[in-house]
Amino acid sequence: MIKYPDKVTLVEVGPRDGLQNEPTALSIETKVALIEQLAQAGIKRIEAGSFVSPKWVPQMANSEAVFQQLTRLPSVVYSALTPNLRGFDSALAVNVDEVAIFGAASESFSQKNINCSIAESLARFEAVIDAAKANNIPVRGYVSCVLGCPYEGDISPQSVLEVTQSLLDMGCYEVSLGDTIGTGTPVKTTNLLNVLLKDIDASKLAVHFHDTYGQALANILIALQHGIAVIDSAVAGLGGCPYAKGASGNVATEDVLFMLNGMNIETGIDLHKVVSAGQMITAELGRISQSKSALALAAH
Repeated sequence: MIKYPDKVTLVEVGPRDGLQNEPTALSIETKVALIEQLAQAGIKRIEAGSFVSPKWVPQMANSEAVFQQLTRLPSVVYSALTPNLRGFDSALAVNVDEVAIFGAASESFSQKNINCSIAESLARFEAVIDAAKANNIPVRGYVSCVLGCPYEGDISPQSVLEVTQSLLDMGCYEVSLGDTIGTGTPVKTTNLLNVLLKDIDASKLAVHFHDTYGQALANILIALQHGIAVIDSAVAGLGGCPYAKGASGNVATEDVLFMLNGMNIETGIDLHKVVSAGQMITAELGRISQSKSALALAAH
């Protein structure tokens, strides 16, 4: 009999990973309202912004102001992406609870995405991790393209293991495995996790699936079966990947919640409040939610 985790933590990435790829620029007030609604729904980990060059990611240009204007709940961790020391210093100035760094399991993607090799990207992160340690700020790692790359196709699980292990060895407390272009399938996910879990404890891993080909929930189920209990998701299925043609959004938080609720897995999150947050943000963006559960519940 398959043993599923009793409790799962959702990491809400909509306000950062989701919104950064939306064409509509949103006000500080709208972003703050979204983050606060998600926190009030019971989500305990929210990626609220990123400190990157506005030239590359214009949607995140107001992250500093967003953090300054947020009314924070003490039980919630508000994190930000900080790819370099300059970004980390900006995050530190607004009291970010946690920072994230991102590598790739694909050399081509690393070059296209952050203009350097995998080894160079890891070397760049050392300064960020040292600064975070000095300030007692936890660091989360991301690995993109773990189940496929838009330039290289299939990626070997061994490549993913090496980058993941490097991030953990450097001081990341957790690494999120990202299926950036959404080409992963349950068999590919099984193969990957079988390799990783020989060397890495499931408690150090999270999963981050995009739903480009409708495979995200199936892949999450496989991850749950392997004991992984941290799942990244985005309200209303926001986002995509600017470097991966046709890559639609992250898996929708509402859909993951509906599935977990139906499996009697505890999350502490109010699905209906998340649906409301999704309705608010999609109205602002002028489009419909990408969440099937949200659309179904709204029709009741």
